Amino acid sequence: MLQLEVSGQSYVKSHFRKALLPRLSNRSESAIEFKYQNISAVLMKLGLRPIRGYQPAQNYQQTLVPEVQRQLASRPSIIELVLAEALRVPGTSPIGALDFDGASVPSIIVPQSSNGASVHAARPDYAAIEARNRALGLAGELAVVDLEYRRLVKAGKANLARRIDHVSESRGDGDGYDILSFEENGREKLIEVKTTRSRAETPFFVTSNELKVSREHPEIYYLVRVYNFGNDSAWFPLRGNLDASCLLEPNGFTALPRPA
Repeated sequence: MLQLEVSGQSYVKSHFRKALLPRLSNRSESAIEFKYQNISAVLMKLGLRPIRGYQPAQNYQQTLVPEVQRQLASRPSIIELVLAEALRVPGTSPIGALDFDGASVPSIIVPQSSNGASVHAARPDYAAIEARNRALGLAGELAVVDLEYRRLVKAGKANLARRIDHVSESRGDGDGYDILSFEENGREKLIEVKTTRSRAETPFFVTSNELKVSREHPEIYYLVRVYNFGNDSAWFPLRGNLDASCLLEPNGFTALPRPA
């Protein structure tokens, strides 16, 4: 299924479940469905992305991890296709891509870091590669700019809509947020946008500057997560200090040599 997804081919999930039933004794379709959810979680644990149609379920048997690794090792082209997808230029117009109503924050989160010996340290990192896809990031930002403009115009605040500033384009990436928008009462909104082609549960990266600005201005800071971009694009908001709204995992250090 993952290979079909990243190759741009459609499929029917139930066909895969039904094909497995004769090969498994005393297993129902719902049990197979849950196992696919486990596989989605393991794929995320291994630094890839989940299967689009299966919400990750992380209470899986640890023996599933090396088995998924073996399957991936036997099909190295899948990993190459998944990581190539993370860098693909979006073909979807950002204008009108997002509905006014945001979704709920995902209820199931699968941390990517692992202390288990079964996960090799040199694993791929879909989130890190996707974060470098400037074309995808820009498309998500434009979609949110468009959403904010339409929201304010609908509320009869066209004067505020015209003042929206796409800061990351007009001033660069150094401000710790991408868009300056407004509430209907005129209060400023600082919006950072994180975009993925994958499911809502897929991790994303924040910079130290974004974290700093969210701490300094929690009352007006919003992180908007755009997901499934290009496939029924949707979004959810995280408001305030990112320390409170996110599970933050350190993923690197800036290093300088110590003086001799």
